Amino acid sequence: MLRKLYVMGAVMALSFNAIGQTDSAATKKSNFSFSGSVDGYFRTDFAKDAGNNRTSFTNSTGKLALGMVSAKLDYTAKKFSFTADLGVGKRAKEFAYNDKGILASVKQLYVAYAATDWLKLTAGSWATHVGYELVDPFGNRNYSMSYMFSYGPFLHTGAKADLTFGGTGLMIGVANPTDYRNAPDPNKKALLFQFSQAITDDIKVYLNYVGAQRPSDAAKTSQFDMVLTAKPSDKFNIGVNGTICNIKTQTGNVYGDASSWSGIATYLNFDPIEKFGFTLRSEIFNDRNQLAALGAAKSGASIFANTISGNIKLGGFTIVPELRLESAGENIYFSKAGTGARSATSFLLAAYYKF
Repeated sequence: MLRKLYVMGAVMALSFNAIGQTDSAATKKSNFSFSGSVDGYFRTDFAKDAGNNRTSFTNSTGKLALGMVSAKLDYTAKKFSFTADLGVGKRAKEFAYNDKGILASVKQLYVAYAATDWLKLTAGSWATHVGYELVDPFGNRNYSMSYMFSYGPFLHTGAKADLTFGGTGLMIGVANPTDYRNAPDPNKKALLFQFSQAITDDIKVYLNYVGAQRPSDAAKTSQFDMVLTAKPSDKFNIGVNGTICNIKTQTGNVYGDASSWSGIATYLNFDPIEKFGFTLRSEIFNDRNQLAALGAAKSGASIFANTISGNIKLGGFTIVPELRLESAGENIYFSKAGTGARSATSFLLAAYYKF
């Protein structure tokens, strides 16, 4: 833990030094920028069973918990740029679950080169392009995470090229297997792809793909993902995310028929006034093949999860009260008595500060 804090302290010191240099020479703009955040939450499951939570970052009940302390340093010099995005805490640990030591504190660490005004090359480790939600709490309207985020990719380590032509974007990349910074097998790689289109200034669509082999069992995985965002008005916007992950397991040298998990979610975001808004996330997650949230110990089922979250903004602070209701066609949850149940309800109160 001390080593992690030392690294974050060094990043902060470097940034503050750059800021100080800018203050002493006001006519010269600093190439450095520094930002960060800290968040925490209290969550209670109405059945007092933490096992009813199967999504990332909020697997606790009846206790206060630190989410993550983050520090991000960006540096730009002409066509080159560098980003170091570090974090400690529960979110950072679960996000970098394959890493040990200092790497477990790294969310993103990459360099980029803007070869032309339409081509940017990036190498290093970065958060995935798949899905609607982000690891940083200030990037989301809900504090708890969706099933699709929790069982999709978190990060990629490799190289990619981003091409932009007006409102059209294209990304192609090659990376280590999903969520691995140090690849257990150097011969196994992941193919990354994204196509984005701004249909209008207020309507955008993203088509995403990740195809890879899992180092643990050599299964072939391919995930197809779509995100649509629309802004009908200044106070109301919509997000839609749909995804399907196909998995072919290997027996000897033969791959069997693909099994899959899938999901679709809508995000209805409404801000009646500047300092207050709320979001309703409705998600259907199909894990009938027991590949993701349910696992082999549970019977397969489809989960219907509804989460309504408030966003109360007080300066740099945002307070997020949140109620989550889930249901399934089978007894995949636990009641207060410890018996099987078809529904689960939880409440959390979270807060984050962004600077």
